[in-house]
Amino acid sequence: MIRIAVLGSTRGTNLNAIVAAIKEQRLAASIELVLSNKADALILEKAAHFGIKSMFVNPQGLSRTDFDNHLSKILKQHHIELIVLIGYMRILSAEFVLHWQHKIINIHPSLLPAYAGLMNLDVHQAVLDAAEIETGCTVHFVTEQVDAGPIILQKKCPVLAGDTPELLKTRVQNLEGEALVEAIGRIIATDKFRSLLHQSHITHI
Repeated sequence: MIRIAVLGSTRGTNLNAIVAAIKEQRLAASIELVLSNKADALILEKAAHFGIKSMFVNPQGLSRTDFDNHLSKILKQHHIELIVLIGYMRILSAEFVLHWQHKIINIHPSLLPAYAGLMNLDVHQAVLDAAEIETGCTVHFVTEQVDAGPIILQKKCPVLAGDTPELLKTRVQNLEGEALVEAIGRIIATDKFRSLLHQSHITHI
């Protein structure tokens, strides 16, 4: 069973799907910890509702590297094997990403590499401005370059006449939870990942 930590800064909507998949035994995993850099992030309340240990980690006065080093210590204390970013609104330091290489995944609300670097409604507005006929979400490994890591999977949906950024966001969000569940399942099933889980550094998967 793989030990997961979630990093989030917002509502954490996609946490629901992962929790449900674990309860339904569709994922051989446990969410050990939810961390947030925002004291009022709703994902912390959601974690508490599910009985998951949650923690606000205050970034005030710390450099990005120092803050991420603090995160790493907490993650190691809880023997975390996979980190899932759900609405995490900080760019991770290169040191953190390299240390946890191929153990961090993120979901982005576009079909990467399209609209990499954009967030939230800005992504969906850009899709509409470009008159795209489809959009979707991408689950990818996190690397030093933002939104550029190896893609694990993508899920697609149509862009409809009369769509607004808000409508498009809702349609894409409906794909995101199961995309994360499927991606975590693929990672668990990867022989090389399983064999190297307890090493501090994975160079390739």
